[in-house]
Amino acid sequence: MHASVPVIRNIQVRMLSDNWYILKKYTFELRRHDGSWQVQHREAYDRGHGATILLYSRQKRCVVLTRQFRLPVYLHDGEGFLIEAAAGLLDNASPEKRIIAEAEEETGFVISNPQKIFEAFMSPGSVTEKLYFFIAEYSEKDRISGGGGLQEEGEDIEVLEWPVARALAAIRSGEIEDGKTIMLLQYLALNVFAEGQSAG
Repeated sequence: MHASVPVIRNIQVRMLSDNWYILKKYTFELRRHDGSWQVQHREAYDRGHGATILLYSRQKRCVVLTRQFRLPVYLHDGEGFLIEAAAGLLDNASPEKRIIAEAEEETGFVISNPQKIFEAFMSPGSVTEKLYFFIAEYSEKDRISGGGGLQEEGEDIEVLEWPVARALAAIRSGEIEDGKTIMLLQYLALNVFAEGQSAG
């Protein structure tokens, strides 16, 4: 389709909720590949953009993960706890600045030079959020607290330090089900720990 041809037209927007973040319903006409126009209705949830980081140690061949309660997971499995990489919303900060603060709050490690590896839309069918992915190497001298998140934000986070091999095995077993964490662990396996890293 030619770039100058509009993709959608006649957009109508209705606010459904702004209680937690913003949920809107959109009605619009979408131009199909055959040139015809089709009316569609979609809802989009706007919670801002976010960043996530996986801390790793080459020397120990370990990664730092978190375990915390997630209501949507509970609604699915009746348990609700998810193993994840540290993450948070940007809240008008740069991705780099925000992820340094999140790493300290959630894991207790201070990092200074997070390495951005890519960006991704995690649920583009309904959520506007783009996630910025980082990795950073850590050592014991970087640990300044036990982490755990901010109580005033409802966080009660358990910090896990796992061997990389265990974390990769947890993806295969289903113990790790969080998409961003799987992406970060696979990136590390392919690009940081590829030499000598066994797949089993």
